Amino acid sequence: MFDLAAVQSAVREQSLDGWLLYDFRQLNVLAARVVGTSPKLSRRWAYFVPASGKPKKLVHVIEPAALDHLPGDDKTVYLKWQEFEAGLAHLLNGVKRVAMEYSPRNGNMYIGRVDAGTVEIVRGCGVEPVSSGDLIQQFEATWDDEQEAMHFEAAKHTDAAYGVAWQFIAEQIRNTGFTTELDVQARIMKHFADNKMTTYSPPIVGEGPHSGDPHFEPKAEVNRRIAADSFVLIDLWAKMDRPRAVYSDLTRVGYVGESVPAKINEVFHIVAAARDAGIARVKRAFEKGEPLQGWEVDGATREVIEKAGYGKYFTHRTGHNIGQEVHGNGCHIDGLETKEERRVMRRTCFSIEPGIYLPEFGVRSEIDVYIDAKGGVHVTGGPLQTEVRRILV
Repeated sequence: MFDLAAVQSAVREQSLDGWLLYDFRQLNVLAARVVGTSPKLSRRWAYFVPASGKPKKLVHVIEPAALDHLPGDDKTVYLKWQEFEAGLAHLLNGVKRVAMEYSPRNGNMYIGRVDAGTVEIVRGCGVEPVSSGDLIQQFEATWDDEQEAMHFEAAKHTDAAYGVAWQFIAEQIRNTGFTTELDVQARIMKHFADNKMTTYSPPIVGEGPHSGDPHFEPKAEVNRRIAADSFVLIDLWAKMDRPRAVYSDLTRVGYVGESVPAKINEVFHIVAAARDAGIARVKRAFEKGEPLQGWEVDGATREVIEKAGYGKYFTHRTGHNIGQEVHGNGCHIDGLETKEERRVMRRTCFSIEPGIYLPEFGVRSEIDVYIDAKGGVHVTGGPLQTEVRRILV
């Protein structure tokens, strides 16, 4: 349900005149979720929430009831494109600075959902659009109690999936001498189905050089065998198969054999130390009640890998927001691909997943961090991996 008082309070906290929510055919899925519109709408709509006072609506004559579920009696119904532009001018009459799903210079691609032409119309009304980044995070990316519970439930099953995978690998090698990346992937997917989970994509299972590709996808034509002395990276993500469920997303590594090679051990422990530095940075901020931005956590994590001499092999951001999509719409842990200046908020979840990717193998260690309503920091998905898992056959 749209909470007008909470939205207006948040708008005032940011010293804005209002928030202009606009969408066309769910190109701005963020706005659509905040106001709860039907995905079947086929015409442009806009909803202006002022810092105080009553909201205003702009809807098409074919879909005049599109925003009737929302507060506000001032409704403009348009037909022609000229009437749409005049309607926007009416919504914005008397205001100077409004939040939109807009990112200056596209600095944060996850927020920039409003097309450039609509931004031009708003500017033509004498209004300055500013990013709605933290507003979107507060009203779209935060979890309620039910979602929090579903995440912890999912995390139990994703954690258990590793025990299933390691055992499957050991049994297959013991019985036939090898297994394959696709076989292990299929076994994990069965585990998800058995536990009533769903995922948008099967997990990554990468052996040897394939583990050095951060977004490797096993396919029939590149399906490596896993046998004695194989190094294996498994990155898996899933959520409970229920409405509004949110993801758990984890990565761990294993080696088939009694003794893990020294180079793999060295790289793993650097990655684990970087992961732990990121977790510590989050905990320190919330223990002290200090504001924290996503790029700061990325910096604390990345510094460990750079000091160890592997900086150029850490080729992605440290982490991403987690929500109903595995890559959610809240604050990411990123100072590399973007400078994430949104705040790490309570009731949000994100991954911390540093990696070092070499031609012969790659190591990533991924955990999820959830900040509860009181500012408690929870590392979810089972115990931290502190050593490369030895898969004994």
